[in-house]
Amino acid sequence: MLIPDFPFPYDDFIGHPAGIGTVPPEHYGTEVAIVGAGMAGLVAGYELMKMGLKPVIYEAAQIGGRLRGATSTGRTSPVADLGGMRFPRTGRTFFHFLDLLDIQTENFPNPLTPASSSTVIAVGGKVHYAKTASDLPVLFHEVSQAWRESLEERAHFGPMQQAIRDRDLKTIKRLWNDLVERFDDTSFSGYLATSKAFSALPFEHREAFGQVGFGAGGWDTNFPDSILEVLRVVYVDADDDQLRIVGGAQLIPQRLWDHAPETIAHWPAGTTLASLNGGSPRGAVRKINRAAGGDAAAQAIEVTDEHGRRESYPAVIATCQSWLLSARIDCDESLFSPKLWTSIERSHYMQSSKTFVTVDRPFWKDVDPVTGRDVMSTTLTDRLTRGTYLLDNGPDTPALICLSYTWNDDALKWLPLDAAERVRLMLHSLKAIYPTVDIASHIVGDPITVSWEDDPNFMGAFSDNLPGHYRYQERLFTHFRQEEFAPAHRGIFLAGDGISWTGGWAEGAVTTGLNAVWGVMHQLGGETDPANPGPGDLHPDFWPVKLP
Repeated sequence: MLIPDFPFPYDDFIGHPAGIGTVPPEHYGTEVAIVGAGMAGLVAGYELMKMGLKPVIYEAAQIGGRLRGATSTGRTSPVADLGGMRFPRTGRTFFHFLDLLDIQTENFPNPLTPASSSTVIAVGGKVHYAKTASDLPVLFHEVSQAWRESLEERAHFGPMQQAIRDRDLKTIKRLWNDLVERFDDTSFSGYLATSKAFSALPFEHREAFGQVGFGAGGWDTNFPDSILEVLRVVYVDADDDQLRIVGGAQLIPQRLWDHAPETIAHWPAGTTLASLNGGSPRGAVRKINRAAGGDAAAQAIEVTDEHGRRESYPAVIATCQSWLLSARIDCDESLFSPKLWTSIERSHYMQSSKTFVTVDRPFWKDVDPVTGRDVMSTTLTDRLTRGTYLLDNGPDTPALICLSYTWNDDALKWLPLDAAERVRLMLHSLKAIYPTVDIASHIVGDPITVSWEDDPNFMGAFSDNLPGHYRYQERLFTHFRQEEFAPAHRGIFLAGDGISWTGGWAEGAVTTGLNAVWGVMHQLGGETDPANPGPGDLHPDFWPVKLP
């Protein structure tokens, strides 16, 4: 996922034998506060620990953030991934940590992929069954072709993908900087509507594209987004060739919390984030402010937790959802510039809802004796459920159905309903597609559901920029390099997938966590090895372009 805004090869950086940097020995043991024990916070803490610093982790809920899993009451499996559940193979920096932690993966059963035995597309009252894309009606092939042509037409798609494969940073930046200026104010829908490919087709083709989407589900709920958001995803194949975590994505943060690195400065062998934090994170952060007294450049930052405990730190990494810095945490306004506060407040977060049920076995693999088809399939539909995914854990073994995975307006339709009512309506919708299948007879245990916008610690699923938001994202992403900041605005670093150019992807959480590590290291007088320059060392020509 070599993102064109800032095409830094994080996978090479994190895997380099020289390591990602050091701090002067006089700073060994220095405490650094990390707000949030999600993927960004734990990666940052892990790498700072390896440098000999002491990360102090604060967490309002549970370790893992949106890599959260749940099971039906009384069960230890199967685990439903309530947040991240599909991880593109191109997210190589993320997979560096999976390999480190011996996390096992398998192909995710996306529509029309080998991991999904069959796919049903039910739109406009018609049901289309397919083993492969070739089984679909010509309309869908025309839509797919129009999408590819629209990308080549104005988005330099082929040349950009080749430049990313070649890691030709100059070409990536030349192509992308031109697109940023032209398309910052263009929505996904607007881009499609003004393309030659879709303009030559009836409206129903764009409508069908909105129902079926690109890759794993860039649906019409994304149509208001900036087209730049979509291009970042498709350039790096993040929408394709995705994996799932065997045992649930929550295994990643859980194991990273308890993992002892092979090489570590200052701390004894066997040191872990868990051991440095007394076995558990501190509670939710309630206040962040500049400590009183002294010159602003030398002042520590004070963090107060939910129990009233106050501690001062030379640096703080805030990985929580950015809105929380004004809506839930009493954060001193002077810590950020007015322009950065505007960027934080203007960030756009998508709503997202998922509902799972545990079933006795993967019954969808049964073959209907009349039709010769699978009795149930991975399903995309214009009905309330939108996306239904079938998650097999082996023959005659309890399995999961993600009855519905929805975003934005579709997710808000579920928000007022409890789990039982959600399941009732979802089964009703699916009955119209599978009239002979009694899904309810296979359900065991209670349903599992989440609406991320209703969680006070998240207030939304992930960031997704609207047209005109590029300037805000550029400020948020580049915040880790603070040499030109006023002294009062230094020492607190933002990280998390919402700070990245690819909100909602674990790769963005990991890479911005590494950015924050570089920022803290640099503040404490540390440096990277000349053989392995870090993200803050990259030549300014490759930094995100600034719009006027």
